[in-house]
Amino acid sequence: MTTLQEIGLLRLAALGLAGPGAPAAVEAVRRLGAVQAQDFPGALTSVALRTAARLRADVEAALDAGDVVRSWPMRGTLHLVAADDLRWFLDTVGVRALTGIGKRWEYLELDEAQAERSREVVLGALAGGGRATRAELLAAIAEGGVAVTGQRDYHLLWYLSQTGTLCLGPTDGAGEQLFVLLDEWVGNRRRLDRDEALAELALRFFSGHGPATVADLVRWAGCTARDVRAGLAEVRDRLAVLTVDGAEYLMDPGTPDRLSTARAEAEGVFLLPGFDEFVLGYGDRTAVVPAEFADRLVPGRNGMFRATVVHRGQVVAVWRWHGRGTKRAPAVEPFTELPPDVAAAIPSLAAALP
Repeated sequence: MTTLQEIGLLRLAALGLAGPGAPAAVEAVRRLGAVQAQDFPGALTSVALRTAARLRADVEAALDAGDVVRSWPMRGTLHLVAADDLRWFLDTVGVRALTGIGKRWEYLELDEAQAERSREVVLGALAGGGRATRAELLAAIAEGGVAVTGQRDYHLLWYLSQTGTLCLGPTDGAGEQLFVLLDEWVGNRRRLDRDEALAELALRFFSGHGPATVADLVRWAGCTARDVRAGLAEVRDRLAVLTVDGAEYLMDPGTPDRLSTARAEAEGVFLLPGFDEFVLGYGDRTAVVPAEFADRLVPGRNGMFRATVVHRGQVVAVWRWHGRGTKRAPAVEPFTELPPDVAAAIPSLAAALP
C-alpha cells in the first residue's frame, strides 16, 4: 500500500529524473523504451536531464551516430528510441497506426500506387548512404510524379517511415534532422517475434515508468489491453506490485531503493520541458496532476503539452520562456501560490536546463 503522492516520487526515480543519471543518452532512452519527440528540442532536453553529464550535445551526438533514432514507432507519433529497438517497435505496435489508413488516403486522394511510387523515389534518392532534408525529399517525390501538396507531404513521409523505409538520422549544419534509409542507418538489428516483443514492451514500460497501470501502457503504446496482458504474463514475476485505492500499479522492484537513495532530490523542484514522459507517459495523470488543474497542461485540449514545474512529485505549475537573449527568463503560471523556496529555485533551474 502507498499513496498517490508517493507514486509521483517513485516515478521520478524510475524515469531517471531523480538519482544517478544514465552514463549515455542511448541508455537513458532505452530505459524508458521510447521518448515522445514531436517537439524535437524538448525531447533533447528531456533525455539530457536523465544523463549523468546533462549535456544536450551528447544527445545530439547519439542521434548523429545512429545510437538513438527518431521515428514513428507507436501511436503514429514521433519518438526517440534506441536504434536496436526501432524495428520491433514498428513490427509490434507501430503497425497499429496503419489501421484505417484507407479512409485517410481517400481524404488525401492518395492510393497505394502513389505511395509505392514515392517509396521507389526515396529509395533511389537515398541509396548508398544518402541523406536529405524534408524539403529535398518532398521535392524528389514531386519530381517523381506524386503530388505533395496539402497534407500529403507529411503523410507520405510518415507512411514511408511507419512501413520501415525511412527514419530521421543525423542533423545538418542548421540543426535540421535529415531523412535516411532505415535499412542503411539502423541495419538488421534486434528483431523479436511477437510474443517476445510484447513481453519486452511490458517489462521496459513498467521498469522505466512504474508505478503504472495496465491502462497506462495501453494508452502509451497504443496497443490493446489483450496484448498488454499477454506480455505482462511473461514478465510479471520480474515486477513488483503496489495497490493504491484498489488499483494495481506495477514497477521495477528496485525503484523503491532508487527513490530511497535520492528522496531529498525527488522531493525538490524540477523544471521539465513540454511532452516529458513524467506527464505524457500515463493515461491517468491524477497521481501527479490534480484533476482540477489538468486542463492547464493542454489548454483547449489542443494536443500541445506545456512545460511543467514539479515539486514533491506533483505538477504545481506550467511555465514558458519569455523574452530573448540576456532578458530571457521563465514565465511561471502556478496552480496555487508556490512556496517561496520553490519560486526562488525556478530561475536557476531554468538557466541550467540542457
